[in-house]
Amino acid sequence: MTVITNIEDLRVLAKKRVPRMFYDYADAGSWTESTYRSNEEDFRKIKFRQRVAVNLENRTTKSTMVGQEVSMPVALAPTGLTGMQHADGEILAARAAEQFGVPFTLSTMSICSIEDVAAHTTKPFWFQLYVMRDREFINRLIDRAKAARCSALVLTLDLQVLGQRHKDIRNGMSAPPKLTIPNILNLMTKPRWVYHILRTPRRQFGNIVGHATSVSDMSSLSSWTSQQFDPALSWADVEWIKKRWGGKLIIKGIMDPEDARLAVDSGADALVVSNHGGRQLDGAQSSVGALPAIVEAVGKQIEVHMDGGVRSGQDVIRALALGAKGVYIGRPFLYGLGAMGEAGVSRCLEIIRNELDLTMAFCGLRDVRDVDRNILLPGTY
Repeated sequence: MTVITNIEDLRVLAKKRVPRMFYDYADAGSWTESTYRSNEEDFRKIKFRQRVAVNLENRTTKSTMVGQEVSMPVALAPTGLTGMQHADGEILAARAAEQFGVPFTLSTMSICSIEDVAAHTTKPFWFQLYVMRDREFINRLIDRAKAARCSALVLTLDLQVLGQRHKDIRNGMSAPPKLTIPNILNLMTKPRWVYHILRTPRRQFGNIVGHATSVSDMSSLSSWTSQQFDPALSWADVEWIKKRWGGKLIIKGIMDPEDARLAVDSGADALVVSNHGGRQLDGAQSSVGALPAIVEAVGKQIEVHMDGGVRSGQDVIRALALGAKGVYIGRPFLYGLGAMGEAGVSRCLEIIRNELDLTMAFCGLRDVRDVDRNILLPGTY
């Protein structure tokens, strides 16, 4: 039996069990992957101040994100093709998040649809929206999210154009995926994954196929997606979506203080400091590197969240110390999902919370809401 002690253990197991094209889709960056690597590396440079002889009884990691009570200030990030890491992946991850008491964010580019996830959960989840040229399709997506009682809309702004991801090109990763001889041979080495995928009817983009005009199956999806991401997206569109949605709006993809101030002006409830996991602009700053200046620029005018490079509960507390109100994890929960399904996502969350709790204790704190820069060693951030 494999003993899982940290997120890296889940990653290693996921790499063994998930087909290469889908594992690489999740665990890769654009171009040279320098930003993908710096997202993780810059966290490790930040050091803690260890304190002793402090009362550490009755510790709590409970907090809130956009007014929602959470068992820890962590949300599952929106990730495309989650249902290809494991069959019914979005449903399994959403159920694990609900049971644990943290938000789950469903991607526009999910395999399981909004309706699928709503039917298999009992509490509201968040929905992530990409802005397409087909505004009528966006209108319908927003209405579907409302009907599913989604409690927040996460609007991603940094995918107007698609970053070049070399591993996806080499693997023939497309919609639908290319069944090349190397891919078929690799699939033959993943019997557990194949078994579960063959048992589910959910093998296409559930939010798009059958809902977008002229997209009736996977074969018609590729040309649609290549044309639909909107390079003309503007802040006026953000304001329109805010009004159209009418609920909590979170803007994801902010990496510059000026854009952070524009997010405040747009009326959003929160922003996410994010470089899309290093999958868009290679050579951009790490998310945690960009975080302090953005927090300083907006003060308390808007709730600041962040994602990118988080691989432990220690990374979560580092981000909180630098001013984030909440932290998103993408790859860590995907590793758990690919490794062990729903149980793997639950194990991922347990690991993160345990590391967060213990690090908070070693730094002399009992309440995660009290975390600030005083727990960090000056000169390391």
